[in-house]
Amino acid sequence: MPLDRYGVLVGVLDRSFRDRPDDQGRWFHVNLEVDAPAGMHRCAVDVDSKMSAVGVQWKVLALRTSVLGPVPGLARGVHDLGRTPGSGALDFQRHPALSPRPGCLRGWAGGRDPGWTTGSHVEAAEALEGILVPGRRMLVFGEPFTSGLGMHNVHQNQGDPPGSQWWDDNAIWQDGATMCERTDGRFDVFLSKFSSQATRTGPDGHPAAG
Repeated sequence: MPLDRYGVLVGVLDRSFRDRPDDQGRWFHVNLEVDAPAGMHRCAVDVDSKMSAVGVQWKVLALRTSVLGPVPGLARGVHDLGRTPGSGALDFQRHPALSPRPGCLRGWAGGRDPGWTTGSHVEAAEALEGILVPGRRMLVFGEPFTSGLGMHNVHQNQGDPPGSQWWDDNAIWQDGATMCERTDGRFDVFLSKFSSQATRTGPDGHPAAG
């Protein structure tokens, strides 16, 4: 079963800030305030897991606009995306600009997969903050809030293991990401996943055998 809703917010970054550590223990988000016609949207990007034994992994890369499908041409605001190739949806394992599989990686700076980085939640926050520039256009992929303006589930949304509380949310073509437009027209991209999530999934988004 997929997320209840999946899409992208297109807007302009106003600022970013971290949760206070004592708000949610040592698990916190980097929050982005993104301006769009409906108002200021808060985007909560996980930089640590809610389980002490599970860490967060991330990648930082640059992509050409041409590999992102129709999304860069969308007007400012929240747009629902079909969970299909070509809709503009993201899938870390299947999107031709994101997948490390042979024949993919179109549009990456350097043309190679940097691999997942594992580190502390502070290092993950610093990696995300390193691509953020107030005043620039943002693309934030994930699940729109059911109440208020904003996005969450801005991370991989497939590959959660059996028994996980997020098992039912597994599905393909619904991964979250944060992208900030550069002056040269490319996008700096922050991708993240929990270390418990599989890097290989089946057509239902559940971990693949083998």
